[in-house]
Amino acid sequence: MTTLRFPLTLAFLVLLTFSLSSCDAIGTIFKAGAWTGLIGVFLIVLLLWFIVNRFRRS
Repeated sequence: MTTLRFPLTLAFLVLLTFSLSSCDAIGTIFKAGAWTGLIGVFLIVLLLWFIVNRFRRS
């Protein structure tokens, strides 16, 4: 079972790499407006900070 997990994860990451372009994502965010983009970035950073703190406490 564990021998199948690595190739499956690798294939999923390659699929994400080709399907999600960071330039497209940033362009779409800023088409909606600069404030929407700033709020979105702030929320993502806040979420990452929360996740990192949860793992540090454990």
